[in-house]
Amino acid sequence: MTTYGLIGYPLGHSFSKAFFSRKFAAEKMDAEYVNFETGDVRELKNIVHKTPSLCGLNVTIPYKTAIIPLLDEIDDEAHAIGAVNVIQFIRDHKGELKMKGFNSDVIGFVNSIRPLLNEIHRKALILGTGGASKAVFHGLQRLGIEAMFVSRGKHDGCITYDEITPQLIENHTVIVNTTPLGMFPHTEGRPNIPYNLLTPSHLLYDLVYNPEQTLFMQKGRERGAIVKNGLEMLILQAEESWRIWNSDIF
Repeated sequence: MTTYGLIGYPLGHSFSKAFFSRKFAAEKMDAEYVNFETGDVRELKNIVHKTPSLCGLNVTIPYKTAIIPLLDEIDDEAHAIGAVNVIQFIRDHKGELKMKGFNSDVIGFVNSIRPLLNEIHRKALILGTGGASKAVFHGLQRLGIEAMFVSRGKHDGCITYDEITPQLIENHTVIVNTTPLGMFPHTEGRPNIPYNLLTPSHLLYDLVYNPEQTLFMQKGRERGAIVKNGLEMLILQAEESWRIWNSDIF
């Protein structure tokens, strides 16, 4: 049996296990998908050692950046993004293993949000500064959209929620939530933005997909904004993960 899996912590929210388990069953594949929940990313080596059938991994919060030094190589796009969410296992004729990192989040995000964009969507606010936010920033650049990070704390290259002004909201008509705020079971959470300033010109994209409509999305919809959750992005990035695991792209 071939094994694929996901490393991160916690993994109770994981989409990937259910997606790939259904895929393997539908295609009658002798494969399994395992959640490797660990509080220490350095456990990667032990996971690989104890699972000789492992042929590929997905990476989720909080390890999309922290896992990079543990890999043998990362591709150019993942390096530019600064985050990895897919690891391909490459074994030579002697059975020696090399792990190479990729980022499929950017492809999933771009292909999911692109149909919603029009000429008024030229600037974006990215809420959060974690690993997924890096892929979103890179994807928005690819789409020709100027983006600014928003964080709870003061950091270089971003503003805080307290610094969001009416003019910023008016000019930044795309707002992407990359934080876990609002994710089940804490569905009462939401990013602290001035929702009363939103208009039908705004597009709110939430990487959270459970619940189907977060409070962030609900408040945007109440103001007439276009809203979308991250489920399609997850499906698209999972399909790209499968392509990476099973293709010679090195």
